[in-house]
Amino acid sequence: MELAGDEDAFAACEAAAAASAVDVVAGGVATARGVNPEGVRRLAYTHAASELIAKTDADIEAAAVALRAAKIDREGSVAVRARDVRSQTGVSTQATERRLGGVLVDRGFEVDLDDPDHELRVLFAGSSGTNDADETNGGDNACCLVGWLAVESRRDYGERRPTDRPFVQPGSMAPLDARALVNIAGAGPETTVVDPMCGTGGLLLEAGLVGSDVLGIDAQWKMARGSRENLAALRETAGEEFDGDISVLRGDATALPLVDDVADAVVFDAPYGRQSKIARHELGDLVGGALREARRIAPQAVVVADRSWDDAAQEAGWTVERRFERRVHGSLVRHVHVLAADSTVE
Repeated sequence: MELAGDEDAFAACEAAAAASAVDVVAGGVATARGVNPEGVRRLAYTHAASELIAKTDADIEAAAVALRAAKIDREGSVAVRARDVRSQTGVSTQATERRLGGVLVDRGFEVDLDDPDHELRVLFAGSSGTNDADETNGGDNACCLVGWLAVESRRDYGERRPTDRPFVQPGSMAPLDARALVNIAGAGPETTVVDPMCGTGGLLLEAGLVGSDVLGIDAQWKMARGSRENLAALRETAGEEFDGDISVLRGDATALPLVDDVADAVVFDAPYGRQSKIARHELGDLVGGALREARRIAPQAVVVADRSWDDAAQEAGWTVERRFERRVHGSLVRHVHVLAADSTVE
């Protein structure tokens, strides 16, 4: 799997929504099993997934030897696309494409760079200094992964800029990040996702686009109306891509007007420190109450905030499976809490 961004642990966490046994093996690349092609198409922080032929040292000749020895059960034209992921290895991609293209020609294939039947991906990757593989392998994990391209993710986030929505407010989350968060939360076909602090509806938009029924709640009428307007506009332009149920209500995140176990996942972006008092709640009471209500209605959640809410989450009956710290700009760091229901708490 070709990961996007520069935070491999976060990208791998999202990739687990479309595959099993995701393992970051070097900077920007991971191996996985049980890959769901439709799931990969919906990922934000994965560019593509390929059927692995071989893993070798980060060396052109080693890759050529592996390709020459590999069993290939396909016919037709081919193209070789090589990448030096994050420019970490210094291997020449042009030389790689010529060398491995020659191996395929020797094995009876015709090269077609414009419209090939099959695309061979050759990824040279080294230590990035930002991922789990560096920590476990002492940074000496440069490698080459050779495989047949199976599926690429859909990169259409630039078409959904927050400033292009009918209802706009400052500080809206980028669609790329919103997509990753709902994927981590478990959004997808035949699921219901709730955002109890939906604001302009950015998280709900992305959850709807991956197939979920969505339910948004906000304490302010202005936000509830605006979120509903944005969801309706997207549904009109997206057509069948966004055909799930949509509901947006005005309500209190600490006392949701919902029955128990109504949702498959909850995802929300909590107010940041500069908004120390929201409606009639102090921030700590608001987030703590929202976490308790989320636990009542769903078995898993993703909560974004400008600080750690681990203690509040545990008090609300959650297990904090992961927490990522993602720098946005300046001093703003988003803490992404990945939560699962604590089975010991009734």
